[in-house]
Amino acid sequence: MEGPWESPVRRRLSESLPVFGCTITSTSLELAARAARAGFHFLWLELEHSPVTLETVRHVVLATRGLPAVPFARVPLTETWMAKGVLDAGVHGVIFPFVSTPALARTAADACRYPPAGRRGSGESLATTTWPDPDGYCDSADRNIVSVVIVEEASAVAHADAIAATPGVDVVFVGTGDLSFSFGLRGQQHHPQVEEAAATVLAAARKHGKAAGRPAGTHEQTRRYIEQGFLFFQAPSELALFEAGARQFLAPHGVEPAGRRPPAR
Repeated sequence: MEGPWESPVRRRLSESLPVFGCTITSTSLELAARAARAGFHFLWLELEHSPVTLETVRHVVLATRGLPAVPFARVPLTETWMAKGVLDAGVHGVIFPFVSTPALARTAADACRYPPAGRRGSGESLATTTWPDPDGYCDSADRNIVSVVIVEEASAVAHADAIAATPGVDVVFVGTGDLSFSFGLRGQQHHPQVEEAAATVLAAARKHGKAAGRPAGTHEQTRRYIEQGFLFFQAPSELALFEAGARQFLAPHGVEPAGRRPPAR
């Protein structure tokens, strides 16, 4: 007899195996479904920096039901009501931005669990219809929803230990882009100061038995980060991956993307 359903992301993290999430920034359900069967472990539905809406989230959940990659959503704000919407739409994880204090980490963790463990509201009828284990949804969701908090401000690094220690936080993610801006480095995501901060967050996460994550744009970067101890990765977006594939196909023919100056001869 099979046991209760377990999130594939949570299972891999518990086994110290890396997980990779394709960032979804468009409203194309076809692209989301293709990404969900391309080998990724989860989809990073981007509500903070793209036109993706709550309605799109629900449509993606429906379009990818039963496919290997499970849907996560990054909400625009670390607020309980923001998490409620995407959770009730059926996502399997919530990614919270700008978690710079232990209090915000607690808000994030509580938003993903039903009382008495948390503060999630009871309105799960839609989520129940697409959840892999529909019997006893609330208990299953409490066991499997993944709460991801992003440390992406200089002030947050000083609180990394307390943030990682927060019960109910599953992944501590280093937002290297905004962190670089916070340091006044404006996009220099691999600057030594950013890397030092990332190492601080990684050490805090590992100390408290939490997974650590960060963005990764290439296979070489990902391998290096895994060697350091990171396990949870935001891969490039579906649109960026399409453009990379197009360049790989066309470049040998000397064809450059529109708007790019041809190489000097």
